[in-house]
Amino acid sequence: MGHDHGHDHSHGANKKALTISFIIITLYMIVEAIGGFLTNSLALLADAGHMLSDSVSLGVGLIAFILGEKVANYSKTYGYKRFEILAALFNGVTLILIALYIFYEAFQRFTDIPEVASVGMLTIGIIGLVVNLVVAWILMRKGDTKENINLRAAFLHVLGDLLGSVGAVIAALLIMFLGWGWADPLASVIVAVLVLISGWRVAKDSVHVLMEGTPKNVNVQDITDTIEAIPEILGIHDLHVWSITSGQNALSCHAVVTENLTVQECQELLRNVESQLKDKDIGHVTVQMETSEHPHEDSLLCKSEHEKHTDQHDH
Repeated sequence: MGHDHGHDHSHGANKKALTISFIIITLYMIVEAIGGFLTNSLALLADAGHMLSDSVSLGVGLIAFILGEKVANYSKTYGYKRFEILAALFNGVTLILIALYIFYEAFQRFTDIPEVASVGMLTIGIIGLVVNLVVAWILMRKGDTKENINLRAAFLHVLGDLLGSVGAVIAALLIMFLGWGWADPLASVIVAVLVLISGWRVAKDSVHVLMEGTPKNVNVQDITDTIEAIPEILGIHDLHVWSITSGQNALSCHAVVTENLTVQECQELLRNVESQLKDKDIGHVTVQMETSEHPHEDSLLCKSEHEKHTDQHDH
């Protein structure tokens, strides 16, 4: 139960961090988009485009958290927790598309450098920098940006924005003091590269989870050694380790056990396996027991009791 409680607590904190960030980013994105049009700055528009994707990503992330709270039912036995991963994938793909569009626009501007109102661009760039610093701080302090892929996606968006604002400020200064008009499209290209990298990473991580890949924080060999080190277990096969959603790993396997174990001993053996694996970041464990002489058939020996126990553990 402690595991679930910890998850609920971080879930609430993540949701709150996302809500505050979503409101701030959305309001500022509107300001920056208007500013970009008025000052004719692609760097500001690129940053506003990135902020729009931020706003969408934070909004989708928020919906994901709310949907993720819906309880499991017969048609969705794991609940809606995977929606978080789908949200992160959506974010990643959106970022890649925005980056490609900025590259295209910047190329047009390098060939025909337009006039930019640098003072307005500088002012909006500085405000953007402050806004992004505040939001990045909120997400880092109040949310779990390391373990939660959905929150990490949002955090990467904000970091990209922050660097975008720095680019816009530097470009504005170069235009003001040196008259380098090309600094504006150049700053937007740098933003686009950052956007592309973060988008690719988030998309790749999301696909890994959706493909039931082994979680990054789990060492399969270590897991196998841990289970097989238990005296009553002779060996394991059909081992699968996957993520249900960020921070929730699951494992299933068949364990060949010694003969003549009582139901009580089976129960203790399962508790032992569960507690050993909990230390290795696996909270959802399903083990099917069988003997070497009668694999699968004799596994019924303590299966009914085991399933009852697993049920209690999971709820």
